[in-house]
Amino acid sequence: MSKILEHLLKAVRDAAIFNPETQVAPACILWPDRDRQWEAVIPLLQAELPELLILGDYAPEKRIGPAIWLRCVIAGKTDFSLSKDHPPIFYLPGVSRQDLRAVESCPDHLKPLAELQYRGVIWSQINAKDWTILAFLKSDQGGLGLDVAQDNDTKNSMQLALYRLLDEEIELLKGKRFDKDYFNTLLSGGDPVRDLLQWLDQEQAFKNARAEIEWKAFVEVCKSQLAFNPQHEGVLAGAEKLANHQGPWQGVWERFCEAPLRYPNIPLLIRKCQMPHPDIFANESIFGGWPQWNEAEENGLRKQLLSLNNGVVQTIRSQLREMDQQHGARRQLVWAELGETPLAQALEQLLVVAELTQNSFAAGTLEELSDNYRNIGWRVDEAVLKALALIEKSVDLEAVTAVIRSLYLPWLEDSARYLQKQVEALGYPGGTHATAKATAYPEGQCLLFVDGLRLDAAKRLREMLENLGMDVVEKATWTALPSVTATGKTAVSPIRDKISGNDGNSDFEPCVTATGQSLKGGYHFKKLIQDSGWKILERTDNGDGHGNAWCEFGDIDHEGHDRGWKLAKHIDSLLKEINERIDALLTAGWKSVRVVTDHGWLLVPGGLPKTELPSTLAENKWGRCACLKAGASTEQKLYAWYWNPYHHFVLANGVSCFKNGEEYTHGGLSLQECLTLELTVSRKTAAMTSISIEVTDLVWKGLRCTIGVEGSCAGLSLDIRQQAGDASTSVVVEPKPLKNNGAASVIVENEELEGQKAVLVLVNGEGSLVAQVDTVIGGYSA
Repeated sequence: MSKILEHLLKAVRDAAIFNPETQVAPACILWPDRDRQWEAVIPLLQAELPELLILGDYAPEKRIGPAIWLRCVIAGKTDFSLSKDHPPIFYLPGVSRQDLRAVESCPDHLKPLAELQYRGVIWSQINAKDWTILAFLKSDQGGLGLDVAQDNDTKNSMQLALYRLLDEEIELLKGKRFDKDYFNTLLSGGDPVRDLLQWLDQEQAFKNARAEIEWKAFVEVCKSQLAFNPQHEGVLAGAEKLANHQGPWQGVWERFCEAPLRYPNIPLLIRKCQMPHPDIFANESIFGGWPQWNEAEENGLRKQLLSLNNGVVQTIRSQLREMDQQHGARRQLVWAELGETPLAQALEQLLVVAELTQNSFAAGTLEELSDNYRNIGWRVDEAVLKALALIEKSVDLEAVTAVIRSLYLPWLEDSARYLQKQVEALGYPGGTHATAKATAYPEGQCLLFVDGLRLDAAKRLREMLENLGMDVVEKATWTALPSVTATGKTAVSPIRDKISGNDGNSDFEPCVTATGQSLKGGYHFKKLIQDSGWKILERTDNGDGHGNAWCEFGDIDHEGHDRGWKLAKHIDSLLKEINERIDALLTAGWKSVRVVTDHGWLLVPGGLPKTELPSTLAENKWGRCACLKAGASTEQKLYAWYWNPYHHFVLANGVSCFKNGEEYTHGGLSLQECLTLELTVSRKTAAMTSISIEVTDLVWKGLRCTIGVEGSCAGLSLDIRQQAGDASTSVVVEPKPLKNNGAASVIVENEELEGQKAVLVLVNGEGSLVAQVDTVIGGYSA
């Protein structure tokens, strides 16, 4: 495709074409321009046409000079050397063809050029009229043959936008109607909606960064397309129209909603406006553009949630459903992306808690209990964490906590007591050291220990790993009792058969069987692993993939003890670090990474219920477990220690705790603390099925890129990167999934990247490249 500039250059030069059989070569090409319409772009044309000279005051270094100097150039009497391939072109601003033809009345300063109309040739229309911009665009005889309006407003805006117009692709303009809106839009940057949002966000800075003609063009576009005059009405009026988003402002609002973080001042601006008074029928379709309304709705939801405290469970479930009918749609508003709908979003998770806690986990065999929790129950724990992760304010925490304690805490209590009852009757399914089966570790496997990887967290980790294209096999395991690190970590280590428990041990720390040395402190534990032929990888050491290795990573348990309920806000980032660690180990050459853990945990905002165990009875007391002094007795149940079945300890009943106000703890007997997942992770070896895909349409409108795709596009997403294979070089606000019809659009975040080369990529759900096309940000390049 060629640009208007290229066509213009060719049209001017082609004026010198002659028939050598009947004519001599013209001495020059005269370009008269009485109204100086082309004058603004002549410097641009000079860069492309070295033979282009300008009539004016003497400035030969700029190829400008009076008529007599131009005559001298033709005669070869100046330092300016003529091209052998093209005759000189003399641009004559303020001069018409008629001025030259009327030799007797020709102004004195033009008379030296008059005779050149006979020795040279004039670039003019077929009707002998001078080429105006409008004529060049419209004429199909020497021009472009485009459909252009002829009113004065269009002519004025066309001339102002000429510099940018020359850069347009001719083929993309065919079949379109061009009027003042098109040229004003072109002059103002080609994306009036983006410009309007930037003006609302920055106002004075936006205006200061633009030339006067660009600002005027922006105002004209707003007047024409939005019936809004930024110059006269101001930003507050614009913000009010945006919030109401009626008529043409709907498109502006949708654009704002696509990338609201790019315009941080707009919500503040809307808050300064007077919101229409809502009535009983007020909803998000009418008032969704007003942050004030959303805030009022959040305040109302907070009161509703607080009213559920200690209510009847069935009534709470019913009321949560009603609340979701009222507030659920707000999760789709822009205020959700800006973090201003935490309770509406938490409500979605609280509904999951409400629905799933209807499933009783106080029934069935231990095997059925394990299967049900692995398939369904863990989602309750996950939903509680996700609800808490959304909370920033203490008043919101109080509201969410009221529901969690009313629904989740009784469910935890019932399932824990049932499990404890089954264990009392049938024995603990995790057994003891004496009954544990030997574990085989294949060559090239790295054992990664993660402290406190609860089952729901392991499920999330598995999803992350599979999204990276890894194979993950999960296996349910019961932790060693009590569910604390001192007991559980060594139970999942490769040197378990070399460990035992001493009588009278009060801190649940086993010892080396051969020497009786305690594993406390970790020295003897690591030494025993190394003596067994295993490598120990520190946090930054990935090893070489040979033999077997033990590695410890992850701070879940540490963060839980330090942060309490706020662990929920950090769990995803902690899992991401573990995910990256596993990826690094596999990259280093390990055939597989087996992820093991020591225990899970309980987390309830506001604290777990307390059960009394006098200190006079306990030699060592932790959150949910304690070692009794010799001869002491209590109503609490006794359980055998994993490392020594003759050594017993006390576990708190239900989900109670021996300490007051504990929001995060472990050591007891519950599904959340004791049923965990072991994950074995490896790279996929099977080749991916090839996908036939073709990008058929690629259109830039400002910094928005829209594509069309033919072929199987299910599960594919559109991204634009500076380096195709590196997701970290993405330049868009966020990758977008392809719609069923194969269409998708994304927005480039950084305006300074406009004009730079990039790669449009299609990736599947595992992040693998499926197709790529070179492009230029803001414009097309095949």
